[in-house]
Parts: sequence; structure tokens; C-alpha cells
Amino acid sequence: MEGLGSDGAEVASPLAQWRSDFARAFQYYLDRSTPHTLHRWLGTLVVAMIYILRVYYVQGFYVVSYGLGIYVLNLLIGFFSPKVDPELEALDGASLPTKGADEFRPFVRRLPEFKFWYSITKAFIVAFIMTFISVLDVPVFWPILLCYWIVLFVLTMKRQILHMIKYKYVPFDIGKQRYTGKK
Repeated sequence: MEGLGSDGAEVASPLAQWRSDFARAFQYYLDRSTPHTLHRWLGTLVVAMIYILRVYYVQGFYVVSYGLGIYVLNLLIGFFSPKVDPELEALDGASLPTKGADEFRPFVRRLPEFKFWYSITKAFIVAFIMTFISVLDVPVFWPILLCYWIVLFVLTMKRQILHMIKYKYVPFDIGKQRYTGKK
């Protein structure tokens, strides 16, 4: 019985080894893409355009597109929301001064930009793959779905913008502010 696990190391199957190597290489390239924001978003735009063209030419999969739209809307809310919600922080009672001379607190997103990009890209890729599964092509009257999604988008963004105005935060970073000295 000397040969059965005596060295403590298990021999990995070739499939598990390939999966591990693939995951490591994928993570390497994902990490290398992190600082290249514009290129990442252009790639996502290309993936989205391929998906839109696929749906247009097939003339179907409107329910898949609706689900994708709801998911992207949910990600957008997380991207525009602060990590610490001022509304919930006020209920805790342990908050810093909120009137007059407020202390500067930078805007920290609930969903960081990289995770937002990665989730949207994965969603478009999964939705594109779903367009090859004929069972998911449910016949629906797509203008109703589109109108319903637009109403959801407008109401959700209105609520989010009112929340931004009420608590005075801006989720956009235009770049480093430059101050001019006295002239």
C-alpha cells in the first residue's frame, strides 16, 4: 500500500490542469486590461453591436434582450449609487456633520467601474450565446417590452437623480481639478 497516496500530492486530471491554466491566463489578461479603460469599453461596444446585429437579423429573442436590459439597468443603479448610502447612514444615528461645513468625502461607488464593465461584457456574451438556443426565442410583441423597459428606465433614473441631488453627490469624475492661483 505504499503507492496509494503516500506522498500526499494528488495527481490532477488533464482537464483540471487545463482549466487551472486557462483561469490563470484569463486572470492575467484581465489584470493587464485594468488600466486601459477606453479600450475595454470599446471592446464591450463591439460585443454589444454584434449582439444587436444578431438580434436584428434573427428577428427574435426579444425576451432575452429585455432580460439583458433589466440586468444592465440594475448594474447601472449600482454604478451610480454610493457605497455608503447617506439615507441609511442617517438612520444609524452615528453620522458625521451633514450641514454647513461638511467634511469632504470622496464618492465611492457601490459597484466599481471595472466590475461594472466586466459584468456588462459577460452579460452581452451570455445573451449572444442564448440567441443560439431556439427554446429561448419566445414570440412576444416586442414594442410592449420596449415601452415597459423605457418606463422602468425613466422612473429608476429619476429616482436615482433625485437621490443624487438630495444628498449632493456626483458619481462622475471628470479628472483632476486644477486650481489657478491669484492673478
